[in-house]
Amino acid sequence: LHLGHTVIINKMRQFQELGHEVVFLIGDFTGMIGDPSGKNVTRPALSREEIESNAATYKAQVFKILDPEKTVVEFNSRWCSELGAEGIIRLASRHTVARMLERDDFDKRYRAGQPIAIHEFLYPLMQGYDSVALKTDIEMGGTDQKFNLLVGRELQKQYGQPSQVVITLPLLEGLDGVQKMSKSLGNIVGITDAPDDMFGKLMSISDDLMWRYFELLSFKSLADIALLRKSVEDGANPRDVKFELAKEIVARFHSEADADRSQKNFVDRFSQGVLPEDLDETALDSAGLGLGLAQAIKAAGLASSTSEAMRLVGQGAVRLDGERLNNPKKVLEVGTKGILQVGKRRLARIRIQ
Repeated sequence: LHLGHTVIINKMRQFQELGHEVVFLIGDFTGMIGDPSGKNVTRPALSREEIESNAATYKAQVFKILDPEKTVVEFNSRWCSELGAEGIIRLASRHTVARMLERDDFDKRYRAGQPIAIHEFLYPLMQGYDSVALKTDIEMGGTDQKFNLLVGRELQKQYGQPSQVVITLPLLEGLDGVQKMSKSLGNIVGITDAPDDMFGKLMSISDDLMWRYFELLSFKSLADIALLRKSVEDGANPRDVKFELAKEIVARFHSEADADRSQKNFVDRFSQGVLPEDLDETALDSAGLGLGLAQAIKAAGLASSTSEAMRLVGQGAVRLDGERLNNPKKVLEVGTKGILQVGKRRLARIRIQ
């Protein structure tokens, strides 16, 4: 789970605090279809193994926020699998193609002549059927789920049930400030990230994006956020306000002490140029021949590929023990050790063997 997920989960927690029971639904059946919401191409379905792995992760992490005593965890395969072919066809008869094409992403793809697979039409129906099976009073989701949530409301009426209330919440932009936070885009802050990593990622967002994060993630009142915004307009350093945001989030998922320590480490590392002493050493095997700088950067997990590593070296973003390295073909000899740094936040203590 990442901070984008917590926008909705925090709202669920508020309902629990008001005395309501929350059903945390894991779409293990619908995951095999692949949610087409907001996509301009057919989304690949997940394998059973991927779904089970994701489900185990969600279940383990969600109680960092939700009260387990007021939470029921459900898997929609429990009722969707029982439908069988006949049941799914009967369910499909309750909705028209014309109605499906009212959905913005389907409409755009249809007008552009892009393919829409039949199974993609089934996703909103199967998700909507969850509301029927659970007899839900309220269903929450991101704004990109509005169509699917309304399908559930319509199906409940057709099945003779009271129609659920639909609550949609804004999508949180990722660290890039452009696209929504998504693991596949690599722009996330995970709720199990180490305190220093979480703090550093939050400090990396733009000053404009900071206010969006305050509004969607902080437990501060809107009045207090407005005062912070006014203080920046009056000349306060945005970095100091961002410290408040980062400390609040780190303390929520770790502790106040961790948040204070992460701020100190951040200031030491990036404001005073002090490299951390507590990094675990990573041994990089060179078969006794030494290792090219770009290969070492990739092997240390500081770049996704050697080509990216070479680009970073060319940009002057790579240092070893504080010394800038400009030659991507430089060979790090056997026995070389120190802190390899890419940019401001990516660090690894390495030893070439």
